[in-house]
Amino acid sequence: MANTGKKNIRHLSLSELETYFEELGEKKFRTRQVYEWIWQKHAHSFEAMTNLSKELRQKLADNFSLPALGVGATQYSADGTVKSRFKTVDGHAVEGVLIPTDERKTACVSSQIGCSLSCKFCATGYMERKRNLDYDEIYDEVVLINQQSERVYNKKLTNIVFMGMGEPLLNYKNVLKAIEKITDPNGGLAMSPRRITVSTAGVAKMIRQLGEDQVRFKLALSLHAANDQKRNEIMPINETNNLKALIDAMNFFYKATGNEITFEYILFKDFNDSLKDADELIRIYRQVPADLVNIIEYNPIDKAAFMKPDENAVQAFMQYLEKHRVNARLRRSRGKDIDAACGQLANKEVQVG
Repeated sequence: MANTGKKNIRHLSLSELETYFEELGEKKFRTRQVYEWIWQKHAHSFEAMTNLSKELRQKLADNFSLPALGVGATQYSADGTVKSRFKTVDGHAVEGVLIPTDERKTACVSSQIGCSLSCKFCATGYMERKRNLDYDEIYDEVVLINQQSERVYNKKLTNIVFMGMGEPLLNYKNVLKAIEKITDPNGGLAMSPRRITVSTAGVAKMIRQLGEDQVRFKLALSLHAANDQKRNEIMPINETNNLKALIDAMNFFYKATGNEITFEYILFKDFNDSLKDADELIRIYRQVPADLVNIIEYNPIDKAAFMKPDENAVQAFMQYLEKHRVNARLRRSRGKDIDAACGQLANKEVQVG
């Protein structure tokens, strides 16, 4: 973050804010007013806090910073998907996506600037990880995408998925704190945790931590290969978090929380799309109380040699899963024409007309 020498006011708890106003000799209700401006009205400057005196607004500006994400560029897909490049106060870019359907308006948000996991099929995996996003920056992503949804579709967000740039469980504290703010019934978003899904490439220790922390949101595992040899090849994290460790961790998570678990499985031509691969996927599915397997269309990227399977192979794979009573859904990609689909977020320079 840009160092102004001032503490970010959004990093103060309600009691810390209260102490500050007490020391100023201000009335107690000022705490609530400022807190509402920050977390309910989403003020991005002290000047915007119009029910405070000019003198008090100046004192706040002298003592605190109020950094906020800005929207650097927005792209609109032919299918209605909206991708935004957000700018941080220290000059980084991070992408978020609004995915609309008739029933849902979903925000796909990022948790890191870049990624350290180097998954071979993912554009973000070829970027350097610059830093974690702070919880207020993640919160801002959701606020800004919600505003887009209201503006473009006249509807509020219904769902949030942590499936953008970065590995959420390697930014554990900020992701959980952001979700706490997003789900606060007294906040400006007040989203139900049951409408939030955190997706992980597979950090077994932190999946267990989610269980210990009794989180209330859903968990998705980006599986993409159902044996260790293939998974090691495309997802280096599997070398230290193998499938057995992940299966044990997910069972622990489910036993501790009862929350929904989903598997994500991208089909790659001649790599993981055979019926033998489907058999291996079924074996893993039966070892975990998963609600669903999302079979995902691959979206080719410049740096990877993977290809999308032909439609016959996709249908054969789906039919095989269905025959073996796997609750599987084929997820067609959205926003491919603006590089907003699964695995395509990479902060490409764009020309916006």
